[in-house]
Amino acid sequence: MPTSSDFDKKPTDSNADRMRSFAQYSGLGFQMLATIGLCAWAGVKLDSYFHNKNPWYTIGLMLVGVIGGLYQVIRSVTRK
Repeated sequence: MPTSSDFDKKPTDSNADRMRSFAQYSGLGFQMLATIGLCAWAGVKLDSYFHNKNPWYTIGLMLVGVIGGLYQVIRSVTRK
């Protein structure tokens, strides 16, 4: 039968838990950076292929990359 001292104990964060959280959130940052970078690269390639005067493909695909990256971050954070 649990005693009152069992309920007074607070869970402690171990170094492993902190490192796991750090790795997860830094990984999300790199994932978002990679998504935006890949979209920007594709936009530059499309703009050069079609000989556009203005970089509309680059701008549009970077916005898609930002929105997609934010969606991935929000989905990963709220999945817990």
